[in-house]
Amino acid sequence: LAQAILGQAGSRLARTQIRQRTLRALYTMGKAGQARQVFRSYGKNSKVKKVSGTEKSKPKISKLKQGLVPGSVLILLAGRFRGRRAVFLKQLESGLLLVTGPYAVNGVPLRRVNQRMCIATSAKTDLKGAKYDVTDAYFKKDGVAKKSKKDEMFAAGQETTAMSTEKKVGQKSMDEPVVKGMESDMKAYLKARFSLSAKMYPHDLKF
Repeated sequence: LAQAILGQAGSRLARTQIRQRTLRALYTMGKAGQARQVFRSYGKNSKVKKVSGTEKSKPKISKLKQGLVPGSVLILLAGRFRGRRAVFLKQLESGLLLVTGPYAVNGVPLRRVNQRMCIATSAKTDLKGAKYDVTDAYFKKDGVAKKSKKDEMFAAGQETTAMSTEKKVGQKSMDEPVVKGMESDMKAYLKARFSLSAKMYPHDLKF
């Protein structure tokens, strides 16, 4: 009897040991291969460190193209006025370029342009000390309430995005000294659209 009781106790111990080993093996296996699965619990008092990569950093202002100075004439390559020429005024805090037609000459208003989307030419005009006190906030759109799809369908063609009277007056007053001091040849050059004809290759042209 004593030997039978001892044998049963030994078998029980062996079973418990086998169970513990299998549980350990399953715990260390994890989901992907032999990688150990780690579970972390965050309590109220525990502090989580922020990763430096998640913190937003201020965008760096890109350098201007070589030879690009206030008064340089640019050729716009994208947007509503692509193919038009405009005068470069200054670089804004966002890194975009502030340009003007001027509006009285070729109809191009004050605009922000990415310097990747324009060609800098060797032509330059004198700004005559004109002051353009314009920032990125000047181009922010006023908050307009969202309309339903039905209202948009009926209102299509009725609303037009035009310049406000204040901006028109400001544009005229800022462009006035530049337009007055501009020669007729320069005005004609700014009015003309840029286009390529047959056997004209951009890499062979000198702007």
